[in-house]
Amino acid sequence: MTASTSGAGGGAAGVGAAAPRESVRHLALRALSTAGQSLAQLASGLNTAVLAGLLLLWLTVTAVTSVVGVGLLMAPALLRALHALAGRERERLARRGPEVLAPEPPPTRLRLALADTTTHRELRWLVRHSTLGLLLGLLGVLLPVLAVRDTAFPLYWRFLPANTTATSLGVGNAHTWADALAVALLGVGWIAIILGLTPGMARLQSDPGRRLLAAGPDVDLSLRVAELTATRAAALDAHATELRRIERSLHDGAQNRLVSVAVLIGASRRMVARDPAGADELLERAQSAAEQALAELRTVARGILPPVLADRGLAGALSGLAADCAVPCRIDVDVPARCAASVEATAYFVVAEALTNIAKHSGARHAVVRARGSGGRLLLSIEDDGRGGAGGTSQAFGSGGEDGGSGLTGIRRRVAAHDGALTLTSPPGGPTVLTVDLPSGS
Repeated sequence: MTASTSGAGGGAAGVGAAAPRESVRHLALRALSTAGQSLAQLASGLNTAVLAGLLLLWLTVTAVTSVVGVGLLMAPALLRALHALAGRERERLARRGPEVLAPEPPPTRLRLALADTTTHRELRWLVRHSTLGLLLGLLGVLLPVLAVRDTAFPLYWRFLPANTTATSLGVGNAHTWADALAVALLGVGWIAIILGLTPGMARLQSDPGRRLLAAGPDVDLSLRVAELTATRAAALDAHATELRRIERSLHDGAQNRLVSVAVLIGASRRMVARDPAGADELLERAQSAAEQALAELRTVARGILPPVLADRGLAGALSGLAADCAVPCRIDVDVPARCAASVEATAYFVVAEALTNIAKHSGARHAVVRARGSGGRLLLSIEDDGRGGAGGTSQAFGSGGEDGGSGLTGIRRRVAAHDGALTLTSPPGGPTVLTVDLPSGS
């Protein structure tokens, strides 16, 4: 008994020790993932920041030459370039977060543009993004290079010419192993900066665009009204499609089974007196049909609102989908608070549809599902390393049309019903990344 107790205690201690290790590993992976996404966001912001710097230089030249009248001729082209670059930045921000709702198209005539609020906001964004945004984008590209260069310095310092600068900062020379290890410690410092500061740097870079390029409170709300009208129509279409799916499931499945049960029971009642063995066989067939009808009714019920969401929450439900997926799938969920039931159901069906199509059509070897909840939003990301080339009716997301409610069209309808946003990136050769942004409703 004592040995058994000690063994149980040792097992409990082992489990207790494994839990912190698993927690630390999870935190480390999440920090690495966040830093990687932040670096990618900073690098993508560098592209528009460089263009913003060139456009700001063009604006300066135009303003100076306007004194002699030449700049006035360039003003319409300059305004068109400004509006196009602002639209490109809105698209970039929407790919990596909530959608930035664009205002009405600004004017390109100089006299109207001078009094236009949207043009003023875009000019303010241009100045900030071409300065602070450019600096942050450069840091996002240089920091990984500096970290790799200094961290790996002990591997190659012996092959460098004499009196070569040791650190990325251009300070010091390495003459001994101690000097080389000191440079490696500097590389560890760069890594710490990347893990700790790049998420804030990415937010700082994107914040002017989200504040200044979005439709302000003083703009005409007709675009928003039109968008909400389209969203309501999509919600009604999604609801009608779901009702048709449930009706087909009940009519073609459970209803036919129950009719068969009724016929078999009636036949067995008529046979019970003259052929008890035959009546017993019919009752057995009726029981089998009833069990199949019950199974189909459970399937229909799960299709309306999966009970696993109420029992295990979104994280547990997504883990179950990943476990059933034919393609190895990793789940990374960080949703501190429960979302509205309809939002969780939509997220569940989006992931289920995406994983089903990945397994059937993508040829992927791995898939990753990420869910993040913050700021009243639920962000989903489903990524696979398949052949890519996914589109509205492509192989990767099935060929379901408007009636079928499957494939990308079905996912888009479910998301639109909640006034959410869907983005699909799938270059030929992969990877395919499906991103969904939903209001949490909590």
